[in-house]
Amino acid sequence: MVAFIDDHRAEYGVEPICRVLPIAPSTYYEQKAVEADPTRRSVRAQRDAWLSVEIRRVFGDNFGVYGAVKVWKQLNREGIRVARCTVARLMREMGLAGVVRGRGFAVTTIADDDAVRPLDLVDRDFQARRSNELWVSHLTYVATWRGFVYVVLVIDAVARRIVGWRVSSSLRSDLALDALEASDLGASGGQRGAPRPSQRPRRAAWVQGVVATVLC
Repeated sequence: MVAFIDDHRAEYGVEPICRVLPIAPSTYYEQKAVEADPTRRSVRAQRDAWLSVEIRRVFGDNFGVYGAVKVWKQLNREGIRVARCTVARLMREMGLAGVVRGRGFAVTTIADDDAVRPLDLVDRDFQARRSNELWVSHLTYVATWRGFVYVVLVIDAVARRIVGWRVSSSLRSDLALDALEASDLGASGGQRGAPRPSQRPRRAAWVQGVVATVLC
């Protein structure tokens, strides 16, 4: 608003412009006096100006990756006592922002409303009469320093034990099937070649992200 008055004061005058704009002539003249003599600014404004220089220095010295918290800690380590909220406010006013890590979750499903979904072969009934009659599989992810790791677990609905699992750094479409194929050893009680109800699953159903495998 002060800049607008500066641009048009020669043509219209300060007071006529201030009668139209929501600003008093005294406020305009005070702003111009501060511009001419920065010592007329309030103590807070002078400190903010000094802190802004220090904040920009710390931000630049650390390759522009520090956020408000790290800048605040560094300033206090250097003996510059300042509140964290003040650093955050000044960084926001200067348009400075630190680097943010990747999001803390992974997207495992991209829904397609037009896609044909497999039938619910177990009719939402996950109760079984004996072990190895019904398996369920769960897909989850774990955040590591090198990125997300995807884990698929095949669990016996009766014994509540893991009979197969797979871990991968990428969410492949056949990851769940790999875990299912790896469940032979788990279903045999840890003994290769031990008898089991069926060597291969008879039918499988995807139910809201859960694989239900019904064995013969």
